[in-house]
Amino acid sequence: MTVLIAFDGSDDAQAAVEYAARHLKDEPTVIMTVWEPLLTQVVWAPIAAVAPVAPEAPGDKYEEEKQAEQLAEKGAELARSGGLTKVTTRAERGGGPVWAAIVDVADELNASLIITGSRGLAGARSVILGSVSTRVLHHAHRPVLVVPPPKKD
Repeated sequence: MTVLIAFDGSDDAQAAVEYAARHLKDEPTVIMTVWEPLLTQVVWAPIAAVAPVAPEAPGDKYEEEKQAEQLAEKGAELARSGGLTKVTTRAERGGGPVWAAIVDVADELNASLIITGSRGLAGARSVILGSVSTRVLHHAHRPVLVVPPPKKD
């Protein structure tokens, strides 16, 4: 049994990791962060036609990949501090929607469970881009646990 936890550093993602650590038995767990190179992100923006960005030299890691690895490790530390001991990390380069990368990695790992926070985005961005957790829930062919945000006092 392998558990895949999507982690983007948001409060909701942290709540999902903490919930998993408190409620699941200690199984192999992969904390996954999805990243895209800035060049890919800029292509989607109108400014790309005015200010091209040169790609990094082959063999070098993108800064975004390094940051994603650090973020995944932060999630892994949360899981370990909550009692999970078989934790690894994965920074996955997204080539499309974040939800698709999560579903693809879950398929690759044959994960028995995907865990995600209920939302990493707030407000208008969530409405425009859609909910990653909702898309994972509807496209994954395996159990998905969506952890809601903690109640505020």
